[in-house]
Amino acid sequence: MKIVLKLMLCFLLITTLGCDKEIEEGVMKSDLSKDVEMVTDFGTIVMRLSDDTPQHRNNFIKLVNEKFYDSIAFHRVIENFIIQTGDPESKNPDSEKDLGASDLPYRVPAEINNNLFHKRGALNAAREGDDNNPEQASSSTQFTIVQGRVYNDSTLKVAEGRINNWLAYNKVINKTEHKSKLDELQNLFKNWDSTKIDALNLIKKELDSLTELEEVAMTKYTYPDAHREAYKTIGGAAHLDQNYTVFGEVVKGMDVVDSIAAVSTNDRDKPISDVRIISARMIKRKSYE
Repeated sequence: MKIVLKLMLCFLLITTLGCDKEIEEGVMKSDLSKDVEMVTDFGTIVMRLSDDTPQHRNNFIKLVNEKFYDSIAFHRVIENFIIQTGDPESKNPDSEKDLGASDLPYRVPAEINNNLFHKRGALNAAREGDDNNPEQASSSTQFTIVQGRVYNDSTLKVAEGRINNWLAYNKVINKTEHKSKLDELQNLFKNWDSTKIDALNLIKKELDSLTELEEVAMTKYTYPDAHREAYKTIGGAAHLDQNYTVFGEVVKGMDVVDSIAAVSTNDRDKPISDVRIISARMIKRKSYE
Protein backbone atom coordinates (compact mmCIF):
# COMPACT_ATOMS: atom_id res chain seq x y z
CA MET A 1 0.00 0.00 0.00
CA LYS A 2 2.82 2.39 0.92
CA ILE A 3 4.54 1.68 -2.37
CA VAL A 4 1.34 2.44 -4.28
CA LEU A 5 0.92 5.76 -2.41
CA LYS A 6 4.52 6.72 -3.10
CA LEU A 7 4.09 5.95 -6.78
CA MET A 8 0.89 8.01 -6.89
CA LEU A 9 2.62 10.97 -5.19
CA CYS A 10 5.53 10.73 -7.61
CA PHE A 11 3.11 10.65 -10.54
CA LEU A 12 1.21 13.71 -9.26
CA LEU A 13 4.47 15.62 -8.73
CA ILE A 14 5.75 14.80 -12.20
CA THR A 15 2.38 15.67 -13.75
CA THR A 16 2.21 19.01 -11.92
CA LEU A 17 5.75 20.00 -12.82
CA GLY A 18 5.27 18.79 -16.35
CA CYS A 19 2.27 21.07 -16.83
CA ASP A 20 4.28 24.13 -15.85
CA LYS A 21 6.42 25.76 -18.48
CA GLU A 22 8.01 29.07 -19.34
CA ILE A 23 5.52 30.95 -21.53
CA GLU A 24 7.98 33.76 -22.19
CA GLU A 25 11.34 34.77 -20.74
CA GLY A 26 11.07 35.02 -16.98
CA VAL A 27 7.37 34.05 -16.80
CA MET A 28 6.12 30.58 -15.91
CA LYS A 29 2.61 29.37 -16.72
CA SER A 30 1.99 28.84 -13.00
CA ASP A 31 2.79 32.52 -12.33
CA LEU A 32 -0.43 33.53 -14.10
CA SER A 33 -2.52 32.11 -11.26
CA LYS A 34 -0.44 33.68 -8.48
CA ASP A 35 -0.49 37.04 -6.70
CA VAL A 36 2.36 39.45 -6.02
CA GLU A 37 3.45 39.92 -2.42
CA MET A 38 5.32 43.18 -1.88
CA VAL A 39 6.93 43.63 1.53
CA THR A 40 7.62 47.29 2.33
CA ASP A 41 9.06 49.22 5.26
CA PHE A 42 5.47 49.82 6.36
CA GLY A 43 4.09 46.31 5.89
CA THR A 44 2.93 43.88 3.23
CA ILE A 45 0.81 44.62 0.16
CA VAL A 46 -0.67 41.80 -1.93
CA MET A 47 -1.57 42.62 -5.55
CA ARG A 48 -3.53 40.69 -8.17
CA LEU A 49 -2.63 41.27 -11.82
CA SER A 50 -5.28 41.41 -14.55
CA ASP A 51 -5.48 38.83 -17.34
CA ASP A 52 -7.09 41.58 -19.46
CA THR A 53 -3.68 43.28 -19.71
CA PRO A 54 -1.39 40.34 -20.56
CA GLN A 55 1.62 42.40 -21.69
CA HIS A 56 1.65 44.46 -18.49
CA ARG A 57 0.94 41.36 -16.39
CA ASN A 58 3.80 39.37 -17.88
CA ASN A 59 6.22 42.28 -17.78
CA PHE A 60 5.48 42.82 -14.09
CA ILE A 61 5.82 39.11 -13.27
CA LYS A 62 9.17 39.00 -15.07
CA LEU A 63 10.47 41.97 -13.07
CA VAL A 64 9.27 40.44 -9.81
CA ASN A 65 10.91 37.10 -10.62
CA GLU A 66 14.14 38.92 -11.46
CA LYS A 67 14.00 40.67 -8.03
CA PHE A 68 14.00 44.04 -9.81
CA TYR A 69 11.77 45.70 -7.22
CA ASP A 70 13.77 44.55 -4.19
CA SER A 71 15.10 47.70 -2.40
CA ILE A 72 13.35 50.11 -4.82
CA ALA A 73 11.93 53.21 -3.08
CA PHE A 74 8.60 55.00 -3.37
CA HIS A 75 9.82 58.20 -4.99
CA ARG A 76 6.49 60.04 -5.44
CA VAL A 77 3.80 60.12 -2.77
CA ILE A 78 0.68 62.29 -2.90
CA GLU A 79 -1.87 61.70 -0.16
CA ASN A 80 -5.42 61.08 -1.40
CA PHE A 81 -4.03 60.35 -4.86
CA ILE A 82 -1.24 57.82 -5.48
CA ILE A 83 2.01 56.28 -4.30
CA GLN A 84 4.55 55.67 -7.08
CA THR A 85 7.63 53.46 -7.34
CA GLY A 86 9.78 51.58 -9.85
CA ASP A 87 12.59 54.03 -10.67
CA PRO A 88 15.82 51.94 -10.67
CA GLU A 89 17.81 55.04 -9.65
CA SER A 90 16.01 54.93 -6.29
CA LYS A 91 17.98 51.84 -5.26
CA ASN A 92 20.88 54.15 -4.39
CA PRO A 93 20.12 55.44 -0.87
CA ASP A 94 22.60 58.32 -1.26
CA SER A 95 21.23 59.59 -4.55
CA GLU A 96 20.45 63.31 -4.65
CA LYS A 97 18.94 63.04 -8.12
CA ASP A 98 15.34 63.93 -8.84
CA LEU A 99 13.65 60.58 -9.31
CA GLY A 100 10.93 59.53 -11.71
CA ALA A 101 12.71 59.80 -15.06
CA SER A 102 14.44 56.40 -15.15
CA ASP A 103 13.30 52.92 -16.08
CA LEU A 104 14.51 50.08 -18.31
CA PRO A 105 15.06 50.93 -22.01
CA TYR A 106 11.73 49.78 -23.42
CA ARG A 107 8.04 50.60 -23.15
CA VAL A 108 5.00 48.38 -22.71
CA PRO A 109 2.27 48.99 -25.33
CA ALA A 110 -0.88 50.57 -23.92
CA GLU A 111 -3.61 48.14 -22.82
CA ILE A 112 -6.32 50.59 -21.79
CA ASN A 113 -9.37 48.49 -20.99
CA ASN A 114 -12.86 49.94 -20.45
CA ASN A 115 -13.53 47.46 -17.64
CA LEU A 116 -10.44 48.45 -15.63
CA PHE A 117 -10.56 51.79 -13.89
CA HIS A 118 -8.73 53.85 -11.28
CA LYS A 119 -10.70 52.82 -8.21
CA ARG A 120 -9.04 52.81 -4.80
CA GLY A 121 -6.35 50.10 -4.85
CA ALA A 122 -5.87 50.01 -8.62
CA LEU A 123 -2.41 49.44 -10.08
CA ASN A 124 -1.65 52.03 -12.73
CA ALA A 125 1.27 52.00 -15.17
CA ALA A 126 3.19 55.27 -15.16
CA ARG A 127 4.10 56.79 -18.51
CA GLU A 128 5.45 59.83 -20.31
CA GLY A 129 2.97 62.46 -21.43
CA ASP A 130 1.24 62.40 -24.81
CA ASP A 131 3.52 65.00 -26.44
CA ASN A 132 6.46 62.58 -26.24
CA ASN A 133 4.35 59.44 -26.12
CA PRO A 134 1.25 59.80 -28.33
CA GLU A 135 0.70 56.03 -28.32
CA GLN A 136 0.35 56.22 -24.50
CA ALA A 137 2.78 53.35 -23.94
CA SER A 138 3.69 52.54 -20.35
CA SER A 139 6.95 52.76 -18.45
CA SER A 140 8.76 49.44 -18.33
CA THR A 141 9.11 49.53 -14.54
CA GLN A 142 7.30 52.42 -12.87
CA PHE A 143 3.80 52.01 -11.49
CA THR A 144 1.47 53.59 -8.99
CA ILE A 145 -1.04 52.32 -6.46
CA VAL A 146 -4.15 54.49 -6.30
CA GLN A 147 -5.18 55.65 -2.83
CA GLY A 148 -7.55 58.26 -4.21
CA ARG A 149 -10.47 60.16 -2.75
CA VAL A 150 -14.25 59.92 -2.75
CA TYR A 151 -16.18 61.84 -5.44
CA ASN A 152 -19.65 63.26 -5.83
CA ASP A 153 -21.62 63.94 -9.01
CA SER A 154 -20.16 67.42 -9.34
CA THR A 155 -16.51 66.37 -9.01
CA LEU A 156 -17.08 63.41 -11.33
CA LYS A 157 -18.37 65.81 -13.96
CA VAL A 158 -15.14 67.82 -13.66
CA ALA A 159 -13.11 64.60 -13.95
CA GLU A 160 -15.03 63.57 -17.07
CA GLY A 161 -14.20 66.95 -18.58
CA ARG A 162 -10.49 66.37 -18.02
CA ILE A 163 -10.70 62.89 -19.53
CA ASN A 164 -12.48 64.11 -22.67
CA ASN A 165 -10.01 66.96 -23.13
CA TRP A 166 -7.10 64.51 -22.95
CA LEU A 167 -8.83 62.08 -25.30
CA ALA A 168 -9.47 64.87 -27.81
CA TYR A 169 -5.86 66.05 -27.61
CA ASN A 170 -4.59 62.52 -28.19
CA LYS A 171 -6.85 62.15 -31.24
CA VAL A 172 -5.47 65.41 -32.65
CA ILE A 173 -1.77 64.58 -32.26
CA ASN A 174 -2.28 61.11 -33.75
CA LYS A 175 -3.87 62.42 -36.94
CA THR A 176 -1.64 62.23 -40.02
CA GLU A 177 -2.37 65.83 -41.01
CA HIS A 178 -0.94 67.06 -37.70
CA LYS A 179 2.19 64.91 -37.69
CA SER A 180 4.48 67.76 -38.74
CA LYS A 181 3.28 69.88 -35.80
CA LEU A 182 3.87 67.02 -33.37
CA ASP A 183 7.33 66.34 -34.85
CA GLU A 184 8.25 69.99 -34.45
CA LEU A 185 6.97 70.03 -30.87
CA GLN A 186 8.90 66.88 -29.96
CA ASN A 187 12.06 68.32 -31.54
CA LEU A 188 11.72 71.47 -29.43
CA PHE A 189 11.35 69.37 -26.28
CA LYS A 190 14.28 67.13 -27.22
CA ASN A 191 16.62 70.02 -28.08
CA TRP A 192 15.46 72.36 -25.35
CA ASP A 193 16.39 75.99 -25.90
CA SER A 194 14.79 78.66 -23.73
CA THR A 195 15.05 81.17 -26.59
CA LYS A 196 12.52 79.07 -28.54
CA ILE A 197 9.83 79.07 -25.88
CA ASP A 198 7.60 81.29 -28.02
CA ALA A 199 7.74 78.81 -30.91
CA LEU A 200 6.82 75.98 -28.54
CA ASN A 201 3.92 77.93 -27.06
CA LEU A 202 2.64 78.75 -30.54
CA ILE A 203 2.48 75.08 -31.51
CA LYS A 204 0.79 74.19 -28.24
CA LYS A 205 -1.77 76.95 -28.81
CA GLU A 206 -2.51 75.59 -32.31
CA LEU A 207 -2.91 72.04 -30.98
CA ASP A 208 -5.13 73.26 -28.14
CA SER A 209 -7.39 75.03 -30.64
CA LEU A 210 -7.65 71.85 -32.71
CA THR A 211 -8.41 69.95 -29.51
CA GLU A 212 -11.35 72.21 -28.74
CA LEU A 213 -12.82 71.49 -32.16
CA GLU A 214 -12.20 67.75 -31.79
CA GLU A 215 -13.83 67.67 -28.38
CA VAL A 216 -16.99 69.31 -29.72
CA ALA A 217 -17.22 66.78 -32.57
CA MET A 218 -16.36 63.57 -30.77
CA THR A 219 -18.59 61.27 -28.73
CA LYS A 220 -17.93 62.12 -25.09
CA TYR A 221 -16.77 59.56 -22.56
CA THR A 222 -19.03 59.05 -19.54
CA TYR A 223 -18.41 56.79 -16.56
CA PRO A 224 -20.28 53.47 -16.52
CA ASP A 225 -22.73 53.29 -13.62
CA ALA A 226 -20.63 50.73 -11.73
CA HIS A 227 -17.51 52.90 -11.98
CA ARG A 228 -19.44 55.99 -10.92
CA GLU A 229 -20.78 54.15 -7.87
CA ALA A 230 -17.31 52.94 -6.90
CA TYR A 231 -15.88 56.46 -7.12
CA LYS A 232 -18.72 57.78 -4.94
CA THR A 233 -18.24 55.10 -2.27
CA ILE A 234 -14.69 53.73 -2.02
CA GLY A 235 -13.09 56.46 -4.16
CA GLY A 236 -10.12 56.50 -6.50
CA ALA A 237 -8.47 58.77 -9.10
CA ALA A 238 -11.32 59.15 -11.58
CA HIS A 239 -9.66 61.67 -13.91
CA LEU A 240 -7.00 59.14 -14.98
CA ASP A 241 -9.43 56.77 -16.71
CA GLN A 242 -9.06 56.08 -20.44
CA ASN A 243 -5.57 57.62 -20.54
CA TYR A 244 -3.45 55.21 -18.47
CA THR A 245 -3.28 51.42 -18.30
CA VAL A 246 -4.75 49.85 -15.16
CA PHE A 247 -3.27 46.35 -14.87
CA GLY A 248 -4.29 45.01 -11.47
CA GLU A 249 -5.40 45.85 -7.94
CA VAL A 250 -4.45 45.52 -4.30
CA VAL A 251 -6.30 42.62 -2.66
CA LYS A 252 -4.70 42.98 0.78
CA GLY A 253 -2.78 45.77 2.47
CA MET A 254 -4.55 49.01 1.60
CA ASP A 255 -3.87 50.07 5.19
CA VAL A 256 -0.18 49.90 4.27
CA VAL A 257 -0.82 52.03 1.18
CA ASP A 258 -2.60 54.57 3.39
CA SER A 259 0.35 54.65 5.79
CA ILE A 260 2.83 55.24 2.97
CA ALA A 261 0.60 57.92 1.46
CA ALA A 262 0.61 59.80 4.79
CA VAL A 263 4.41 60.20 5.11
CA SER A 264 6.01 63.63 5.01
CA THR A 265 7.32 64.68 1.59
CA ASN A 266 9.38 67.50 0.12
CA ASP A 267 8.15 70.01 -2.47
CA ARG A 268 8.70 67.41 -5.22
CA ASP A 269 6.45 64.83 -3.50
CA LYS A 270 9.42 62.66 -2.55
CA PRO A 271 9.28 61.13 0.95
CA ILE A 272 11.69 62.92 3.28
CA SER A 273 12.65 59.55 4.79
CA ASP A 274 13.01 56.66 2.35
CA VAL A 275 10.16 54.18 2.12
CA ARG A 276 11.32 51.04 0.34
CA ILE A 277 10.11 47.78 -1.12
CA ILE A 278 12.11 45.23 0.84
CA SER A 279 11.14 42.34 -1.42
CA ALA A 280 8.57 41.27 -4.01
CA ARG A 281 7.69 37.71 -4.97
CA MET A 282 4.97 35.59 -6.56
CA ILE A 283 2.81 33.77 -4.00
CA LYS A 284 -0.07 31.30 -4.05
CA ARG A 285 -3.37 33.04 -4.74
CA LYS A 286 -6.11 32.91 -2.10
CA SER A 287 -9.23 34.79 -1.08
CA TYR A 288 -8.77 37.74 1.29
CA GLU A 289 -12.45 38.50 1.89
